Amino acid sequence: MQLHFSPSMRSITISSNNNGGLGDLMKIKVAARHISYRTLFHTVLILAFLLPFVFILTAVVTLEGVNKCSSFDCLGRRLGPKLLGRADDSGQRLVKDFVKILNQVNSEELPAGLKLPESYNHFVSEMKNNKHNAKEFALMVKGMMERFEREIRESKFAELTNKHFAASSIPKGIHCLSLRLTDEYSSNAHARKQLPSPELLPSLSDNSLHHFVLSTDNILAASVVVSSAVQSSLKPEKIVFHVITDKKTYAGMHSWFALNPVSPAIVEVRSVHQFDWLTRENVPVLEAVETHNGIRNYYHGNHIAGANLSDTTPRSFASKLQARSPKYISLLNHLRIYLPELFPNLDKVVFLDDDVVIQRDLSPLWDIDLNGKVNGAVETCKGEDDWVMSKRFRTYFNFSHPFIAKNLNPDDCAWAYGMNIFDLRAWRKTDIRDTYHAWLKENLKSNLTLWKLGTLPPALIAFKGHVHPIDPSWHMLGLGYQKKTNIENVKKAAVIHYNGQSKPWLEIGFEHLRPFWTKYVNYTNDFVRNCHILE
Repeated sequence: MQLHFSPSMRSITISSNNNGGLGDLMKIKVAARHISYRTLFHTVLILAFLLPFVFILTAVVTLEGVNKCSSFDCLGRRLGPKLLGRADDSGQRLVKDFVKILNQVNSEELPAGLKLPESYNHFVSEMKNNKHNAKEFALMVKGMMERFEREIRESKFAELTNKHFAASSIPKGIHCLSLRLTDEYSSNAHARKQLPSPELLPSLSDNSLHHFVLSTDNILAASVVVSSAVQSSLKPEKIVFHVITDKKTYAGMHSWFALNPVSPAIVEVRSVHQFDWLTRENVPVLEAVETHNGIRNYYHGNHIAGANLSDTTPRSFASKLQARSPKYISLLNHLRIYLPELFPNLDKVVFLDDDVVIQRDLSPLWDIDLNGKVNGAVETCKGEDDWVMSKRFRTYFNFSHPFIAKNLNPDDCAWAYGMNIFDLRAWRKTDIRDTYHAWLKENLKSNLTLWKLGTLPPALIAFKGHVHPIDPSWHMLGLGYQKKTNIENVKKAAVIHYNGQSKPWLEIGFEHLRPFWTKYVNYTNDFVRNCHILE
């Protein structure tokens, strides 16, 4: 760029070198009169202001000469959209067109002969080699997605089924423990010694002591419940445990507590056949379990055959499997409804499931005023855990059945079995047992369509109006099915309950929750060590 003054000072020319030649950009003519110094000064001042802009314009023209486009056109295309907030919409149009194709394919059925790639690499190769159009691409993606979803769903149901069988089986180590202890009962006099010793027999009906009832055929689980209760107690000398088991487990259970005393606490071990009151005439559930083929088929039959898995969710399927656990037809699971008759001399007891661990002294439970109610229990319809503590009657009962809809309220709050304080004196004044039996019979008459789970639903009905809520910190549930259980809450709970399939003594138990249970397993015991318990 050059600035040229004519000899006569009558004109000023601004020129630029463009493509090898000179071109005039601006020419300023001055009037043919004498120019004052003031005018010249103002002219130079104006030029000093204009020259930077002229330089920029010259640079743009030079660069655009290389790109072979007009300066205003190129400048408009480059600067215009940015200055005006617009952008190239070709990409957006492409996305809109592809979404339109995806929506179209979503409403269509897949072609019958469509061959789907087996992997992502095969998919990419198919696209490269055959050059499919956008619709064919979308159909192939849809087919692959539907196939993967179907395979994942089938795998989930298979996992749940296998987990159900694992939860229903007896681990090798626990079976070994029962056999070895049973054998010890027959060969070792110490394993057969009287429990409790004769001088302590009056304690079994002493209402000044704290009586616990545990009904189970799992020796290892029973040992953890008793040990944890005694070790957590501030007054273990006041503890009396009444352990009830079945005939086949009695010898082994007796051997364990005879050879592993928990002094100063007292332990009594009895079998169901040793209770004269437990006869078929007094316990209709015995006859029902033994004679009703529908019950046995329901709990022991094929849980997959005839099930429409396409219309159920994995969570619903898991719930149905859990409802078919064989433990629900075990008399040991129904025994709690007969506590007033089994222990006629006791006024108050705490009933414990065998999948609990006691972490705090439970003696204050005997000081709770139940206000004339029979059952002190934690309500399970409110709490921080929306999954575990959201149980109402609708969770357990089939309200599409007219008999249920007529007699029950789906919004009634449920409560927890597993750690309950029962006032047996108040219980004996009620018809709880008869109500329980009546509803069992109704469920049999309706071909087991009134409720899902075994013993809790009829108990929810039988104890209706007889439950006193206790503080939730006494009983924390869900450790057998809630993997995301809050560890800090577990540490603070008085009783933690591994209700659900993932029991701590099973390999399917949650590893991060297992230590709260295993800390009470006596791994130095010869029987436990020789049976390789939880190695």
